[in-house]
Amino acid sequence: MDAQSRGRAENIDPADQWVLNPDTGEYELRLSPSAPQSTVPGPRGARRRGAQASAPSTAPEREVPPPRRRRTAPEEPPPGRRGRRRPAKKKSKGKKVLLWTGGTMAFVVLAAGTAGYLYLEHLNDNIKSVADDGASTGGFQKDKAINILLIGTDKRTGAGNEGYGDTGSAGHADTTILLHVAKDRSNATALSIPRDLIVDIPDCPTTQEDGSKKVIPGSTGVRFNQSLGQSGRTPSCTMRTVTELTGVTPDNFMVADFNAVKTLTTAVDGVEVCLAKAIDDPDSHLKLPKGKHTIEGEEALAFVRTRHSVGFGGDLSRIEIQQQFLSALMRKLKSNDTLTSPSKMLNLAEAATEALTVDSKLDSIGKLKDLGLELGKLNTKNLTFATVPVKDNPAEKIKATVVLQEEPAQQVFDMIRNDVSFTEVKKKESEKEKKEKAAVAARLEGEKSEPSEIRVRVLNGGASGGSAQRELAYLQTEAGVTKSENAGNADVEIARTTLEYAPDQAAQARALAEILGLSGAAMKPGESVTNAQGLPTMTLTLGKDFKGAGVKLDAASAKAPEEVQKSTADKVECAK
Repeated sequence: MDAQSRGRAENIDPADQWVLNPDTGEYELRLSPSAPQSTVPGPRGARRRGAQASAPSTAPEREVPPPRRRRTAPEEPPPGRRGRRRPAKKKSKGKKVLLWTGGTMAFVVLAAGTAGYLYLEHLNDNIKSVADDGASTGGFQKDKAINILLIGTDKRTGAGNEGYGDTGSAGHADTTILLHVAKDRSNATALSIPRDLIVDIPDCPTTQEDGSKKVIPGSTGVRFNQSLGQSGRTPSCTMRTVTELTGVTPDNFMVADFNAVKTLTTAVDGVEVCLAKAIDDPDSHLKLPKGKHTIEGEEALAFVRTRHSVGFGGDLSRIEIQQQFLSALMRKLKSNDTLTSPSKMLNLAEAATEALTVDSKLDSIGKLKDLGLELGKLNTKNLTFATVPVKDNPAEKIKATVVLQEEPAQQVFDMIRNDVSFTEVKKKESEKEKKEKAAVAARLEGEKSEPSEIRVRVLNGGASGGSAQRELAYLQTEAGVTKSENAGNADVEIARTTLEYAPDQAAQARALAEILGLSGAAMKPGESVTNAQGLPTMTLTLGKDFKGAGVKLDAASAKAPEEVQKSTADKVECAK
């Protein structure tokens, strides 16, 4: 009795006994548990089933459909059922791209976070991690804004890297970018921090290689790049320094050395860059004529390391060329040429996981993939590359370091802290959020009083000492708000400046909000209070966000200051 005629007892149609095995993707002949088994050769699945029939099994039996009345049937299984695979259901192109790419916006993380699902264990073994030492928020969250600290070191590890960086460097924070991704993923800002910026480095609790703990003393008035490598400082110390500088606590960090640039550009068969003039830099060994070039490997590393042949020849010029390179790399990673190539994505995953060191809260492919999927929601046209506003250090005769341009720098930091875009984008909002926003915005709409009619008392609720008096002087002498007074310190400190007013003071409140740059959210309808003369007055409480007398208070209405050098990742720019 052959495989096709087996089991014809009880008038069972053999065609009804061919069942798809989900484990192999093949159709196999399945009989009832009581049917005799045979090892007679037949279709591949049937042979496998028969060969294993005598072996005990703990797996549950597949339920066999109840027998049906026999009908006339061919001696062979119906076409397509003998040992052939049913065509696999194809994923939609959109979903395939999502699975492949995930985080194309995270520079080097994207490859590790997307192709990783293909061979997780292997890639997990590639990932190197170090402790965050409590300097992070504890890791990014899907329903909040994301802040990732990207650190490029000048450590010379790896073949061919002897000609770059400082001899014997332990790996300083040579290139540092604070990547902020908006809560609604509509926009992002990649803020470069100059390595030669003078900062204060705080005390840094660190985990040593042997697992022991050590607090490395801080330093005052030193280069930012000393926050890593110097005195045994680890990336968590760079993270603390960034928090001290900007007021933004990163969720995670990633560290890449010179090899990352070489391996990642090679994995995608090079990226296209543009030169407005020829480059011949003996220090970086880069020699390229004017125009467009596709670079990878050693040449790509030389490109991001060059500085003497671009701009003013300093580190700030090198930052600009690095930002142009990263924009080009991201465009390549988002291109169909990369997205539709499994081999390139696998090469990227391999290269990224080998080149990166991440913090202990981001130490698996699963976590990187989740981050990548969040970052992949962003459109490159809404990713702004910017640099912290700085100026030459006035304390130096020979200019070698820079210091903050205080007012524009603090405005930039405030925009990031308050999740304000550097590009004009339409925020994604729920219906509830839209209604709440409309109600808040309505507080600014309507009649406004003349400045001379505004009566307000000023309290210090967390601003620097003397802020209330300085703001009072500004209101009285420059803004025309003569009916104002200093009421001292508030009972508690607050983060954001507020203006409290009674319903019949709404016109005054709108006028003062316009003068101060307050949003509707800062306006708090309530009950009236009285001033020193016993007259009804509003209360302006200066919070920790107070930037100085006469400086607009609300970050939500702010735009990037003119001093900020910025560009968006979707635009091709040529290095000058």
